[in-house]
Amino acid sequence: MAKTSRPDRKKNDRRSKEPKEYEETTLSVDRVTRVVGGGRRLRFRAVVVIGNKKGKVGLGTGKANDVQAAVQKATADAKRNMIRVPLVDGTLPHEIDTKFKAARIRLIPASDGTGIIAGGALRVVLDHAGVKNVLSKRYGTTNKLVNAQCVLMALSSLRGDLPDEDAVGGASAPQSKGDQPEGDGGDDEELETPEGIEIKEVSSSDVEEGSLKAT
Repeated sequence: MAKTSRPDRKKNDRRSKEPKEYEETTLSVDRVTRVVGGGRRLRFRAVVVIGNKKGKVGLGTGKANDVQAAVQKATADAKRNMIRVPLVDGTLPHEIDTKFKAARIRLIPASDGTGIIAGGALRVVLDHAGVKNVLSKRYGTTNKLVNAQCVLMALSSLRGDLPDEDAVGGASAPQSKGDQPEGDGGDDEELETPEGIEIKEVSSSDVEEGSLKAT
């Protein structure tokens, strides 16, 4: 029987992994070169899409000398650049046509049961955003990064129904005079005259500089 390199490890000791907040998908990993004084320097560029499939999605890129470090940088960049997508019953609130660089994307809302009619970078981004039913059409370039950036721009341009401010505890309308509580000194409130004091009306002709005329 072969000996394991870790004798303290048990077969049934499998630690339950905690579910991640965001799902990650590596869209592409490309080798890129940079020309320097001593020649060419080879690095890897990774494009990662993350999302919670509930209306939040992000796209990030990262470069490093190895693939794993590039993916980690891209994931951190995607978390910093996440957007919120307004969804209506699993689809988009309205149709949108967006152009970014050499890519042009058209997204059309679809009825329940249609699914994600898209391919390539469009399908990955829409799936991570939580869109379940949508029709799409891509024109122009086939570059995955540019198409993904175009889809993110289209999703960020969507306009959904905003909640009413009064329903979420917004500022209430100002009160009218009739709604003022008692004792606030309204214009229609009559002032009570103290006992033993007589009030007499005085015209402007009875007033001299610094005093009143004797009556």
